[in-house]
Amino acid sequence: MRITLNVRNTLVIALAVVALAVAVAPIDAWSAEQSAGAPATTTVDNPYGLEALWAAGDFVSRGTLGILFIMSLGSWYIGIIKLIEQSRLLREAKAARKEFWAAPTVEAGALKLEEDSAFRYLADEGIKAATHHEGTLTQSIDLSTWIGMSLQRAFDEISDRLQGGLAFLGTVGSTAPFVGLFGTVWGIYHALTAIGISGQASIDKVAGPVGESLIMTAIGLAVAVPAVLGYNWMVRRNKTAMAAVRHFSSELHMVLLAGGKTGARK
Repeated sequence: MRITLNVRNTLVIALAVVALAVAVAPIDAWSAEQSAGAPATTTVDNPYGLEALWAAGDFVSRGTLGILFIMSLGSWYIGIIKLIEQSRLLREAKAARKEFWAAPTVEAGALKLEEDSAFRYLADEGIKAATHHEGTLTQSIDLSTWIGMSLQRAFDEISDRLQGGLAFLGTVGSTAPFVGLFGTVWGIYHALTAIGISGQASIDKVAGPVGESLIMTAIGLAVAVPAVLGYNWMVRRNKTAMAAVRHFSSELHMVLLAGGKTGARK
């Protein structure tokens, strides 16, 4: 027991001496620098970073960075374009509620809408279906079903056009982290291979190349997170916009069956 206590005391004293030396060493070094006229702090440029990764990387590393750049550029472009389209459709919905239903007839209401408006397209398709129901084949279908089919076809075309590009956002959001992880694994493999060949495994030789490789994962996450957030937001706005189109289509269907008179609506 006495031997164990002596050993323990010896270890405690040794650790205390080491800690004291570590604490005093920076102070001594600072005092020496001050006495020599050297500045207290020095700035060291970081030789490891994205620029160094691009300069020292092979075609796989550069290709991975290029893919991530294209993914990011494409997701931001699609996000901005879809945001403009959705805002325009919501603005057209307000115009349709204000102007279309105040017209005396469906034809007059359609003329008040913009020519390239989704609601103008629905109105034109509904008018066309209501006025062209005299064919031999179409006479076997009642007017309500025929108009409903035409409006549903126009509604599906508008929905497909509004959802175009969202699949790219979803793909980027789900695959960009794995692309960045692939670049990290590839970079770590080459870094460890170079370290093994040189025979130097010190911390400065390992931390730099491995840190450069981890930049790939960070870039992949930076590309994926905005894409996922944008995708979820765009899907939500699409539901709101298409709900307005669906309500307009249903009301237009009823009005066309009633003979095209809208009455006074707000």
